[in-house]
Amino acid sequence: MKAITMPRQELDLEKVLLGCRKGDRNSQRSLYEHFYGYAMSICLRYSGSRDEAVEVLNDAFLKVFAGLDKYDPTFPFRTWLRRILINAAIDYYRKHHKTLVFLELKAAEHLADEEAPLPVIDPDEDMLPILRELSPSYRLVFNLYVMEEYKHHEIAELLGISVSTSRSNLVRAIENLRALLMKKSPYHIKPN
Repeated sequence: MKAITMPRQELDLEKVLLGCRKGDRNSQRSLYEHFYGYAMSICLRYSGSRDEAVEVLNDAFLKVFAGLDKYDPTFPFRTWLRRILINAAIDYYRKHHKTLVFLELKAAEHLADEEAPLPVIDPDEDMLPILRELSPSYRLVFNLYVMEEYKHHEIAELLGISVSTSRSNLVRAIENLRALLMKKSPYHIKPN
């Protein structure tokens, strides 16, 4: 039996944002519900658990509602929301993982030119459980670099770490992902 899906109602974003600016709870609920799936998918990538993801998501939406006066409607709302979600995830880790350990290698300079290539992954593979097995610092750098396409100098500035630390954490994250994928099933990735 096939699942029945209801067509998603179009959201009059301009009207909803105006209502949110006025503190209208129905508008806030509409905005939250409309962007929930998109926002949760981002939060889940950065979080170690679903509970953490929900906390990051809720913190982000509180920031959205409080900061709507800073939103420039000439830019896509999703882009603005994504930025807030990522910053909320980073803030969460700063607050809850005060001892985040970013690997600083003395020999990290050699990583500047040679980064470990990403494993080739089965596109049907659900990567969330595997990403969650990475340490918070590796997961954070991996997501910022691979998923958000930040440069190492941007990650370093954002997280208050050195560029070489960002690079070394990315390399370690990729090595760990490769090992986790091989452990799960050697048929999911191709060796380099």
